[in-house]
Amino acid sequence: MNNSFHPRLRGALLLTALFAFASHAEETLRIGYQKSSTLLTLIKQRGDLDKALAAQGVKVSWHEFSSGLPLLEALNLNNVDLSADVADTVPLFAQAAGASLTYYARETPSPQAQAILVPADSSIKTLQDLKGKKIAVTKAAGSHYLLIAALNKAGLRFSDISPAWLTPADGRAALENGSVAAWVTWEPYVTSAQVEQHARVLTSAKGLANYQRYYLASTSYASAHPQVLNSVYQALKQEAAWLKAHPADAAALLSPLWGKLPVATIEKANAQRSYQVEPVKKSDLAEQQTIADAFYDAKLLPTRIDAQAPATWQPTSP
Repeated sequence: MNNSFHPRLRGALLLTALFAFASHAEETLRIGYQKSSTLLTLIKQRGDLDKALAAQGVKVSWHEFSSGLPLLEALNLNNVDLSADVADTVPLFAQAAGASLTYYARETPSPQAQAILVPADSSIKTLQDLKGKKIAVTKAAGSHYLLIAALNKAGLRFSDISPAWLTPADGRAALENGSVAAWVTWEPYVTSAQVEQHARVLTSAKGLANYQRYYLASTSYASAHPQVLNSVYQALKQEAAWLKAHPADAAALLSPLWGKLPVATIEKANAQRSYQVEPVKKSDLAEQQTIADAFYDAKLLPTRIDAQAPATWQPTSP
């Protein structure tokens, strides 16, 4: 009897050990980011988050995207678990596509970090002069809404211009070679174009669009891993404080990642961003509704959405 009992006992103990190992096996957090995701790019380079989460048995994998829209599409398709900051417009397109998103942080407004640029010698002097012109803009980006708001201020409709839907890199080239009359973009591209191409700012987003940047997670991940999300949030706060205290050091780290932009250019570009990380309250999403309605009226969103419908996550003390 004892001889038959002991193998079963050993088998049960082995199964218990295997289950215990599985429960403590290393998990992976998949983070999507883009080049303008300054804080998480710095966090990635400095390894701060990787170290903090390793202590929790979580490994971080990093995935770079060309812009915010494909980043949130990946989030919706469960190819990443959370996103670095994207412009305020981007979550609205994802929401309209049925994505289940949770806002977990935001950067407070940085209207000076977006602008409509024209060549230095352009005859375009006012917003009204944009009528009939071909304008480079990235679809669904914050700059897209800036263009809509600027045209509205000038008494123009979107149909009064010819949009060229281009990535920032292609938009820059198009402005330089003269295939577009204007380019609507964001930092660090604004400062870089001013310094290297001598582009002229026709208008910033000040008075037109607040340009807030939002951090999002899939709702399923946010619900299942609040402690991981809290670690990410605290790392963002710490990195923002470090960047503000060490702007030249931050620029030096970013330079090789941003196409070897001069450190001075990056430092000037970063000065246009607030880098003030805060939780997202429902009241913070009021402008999101204004943007969503403008996109729907312009037939860019397929349906009206309630911009305050997505979940918001709140941090706890570290």
